[in-house]
Amino acid sequence: MAKLCVNIDHVATVRQARRISEPDPVAAAVLAELAGAAGITCHLREDRRHIQDADVFRLKEIVKTRLNLEMAAVPEMLDIAEKVRPHMVMFVPERRQEITTEGGLDVAGNFERVREATLRMKAAGLLVSLFIDPEPSQIEAVVRCGADFLELHTGAYANAVGEKARRAELKKLVESAAYAQRLGIRVNAGHGLNLRNVMPVAAIRGIHELHIGHSIVAHAVLVGFERAVREMVESIARAEQLAVNYSPEEILALHSA
Repeated sequence: MAKLCVNIDHVATVRQARRISEPDPVAAAVLAELAGAAGITCHLREDRRHIQDADVFRLKEIVKTRLNLEMAAVPEMLDIAEKVRPHMVMFVPERRQEITTEGGLDVAGNFERVREATLRMKAAGLLVSLFIDPEPSQIEAVVRCGADFLELHTGAYANAVGEKARRAELKKLVESAAYAQRLGIRVNAGHGLNLRNVMPVAAIRGIHELHIGHSIVAHAVLVGFERAVREMVESIARAEQLAVNYSPEEILALHSA
C-alpha cells in the first residue's frame, strides 16, 4: 500500500510572506504525523524561499516517522545533508526563476555529477532518491547511479486536460513504475496530486510513497491541517482497496464518471 509523506514547504511559504514565526512548518509536521502521515518531506532550496536551514534541523529532532530532504545536488546542500542526516535525500532540479519544480531531474544528461552526489550521500549512510520524469532512459540512469529510490514526476498527469490526455499520462506512470521495479529499484511518486486525482496514481502497483504538499496545505486553509492530511490518507487507502479489482486506468474511469 502506498504511504503518504506530507510536504510542509508551503506552510513555510505563508510564514515567509511576513518573515515572522508563524505558521510553523515544524508544528505542521507534528500534526501531519498525528493525522496518519508516514513521513515528512521538505525542500531546502538554494534561494531559501520557504524552508530555512533551522527548520530542517528542527524537523530532524521532532519528526518521529521519517524525514525526506529534497535538494539540489550541489556541494552546499550535500554538506547540510551530512550534518542533518535525514532518513532520505531526494535530488531535484532547481531554477531560481521557477515558481515550483517544473520537471524531473535530467539524470541521464548530468550522469557523472548526479552519480557522484548519490555515492557521497550513500557513503554517509543515507537513502537516496532521484526525482525524474517517467521516461525509460531516466529510469535506467537512476539505476546506474546506484540510488535506492526514484520518484516519478506526476505533474504532466496532474496538469493534463481531458480524459484522453490524463489516460495517456497515467499510462506512462504505470509503465514506468513497472519498468523500474523490473530493474530492481523502488518507486515513489509526486507533484500536483490532490484529492481529485490521487487515486489512480495511488493504485499503481508497487508505488511505495506519495509525496504531496501544496494541495494538502491549500485544503488545510479551509478545513484544518489534521483533517486535510487525514482525508488524503483515506483517499490513498481507498485506492489501495480498489486496486485489488481494478487497474489504475479503470480506477481513473470510475473516478472521472
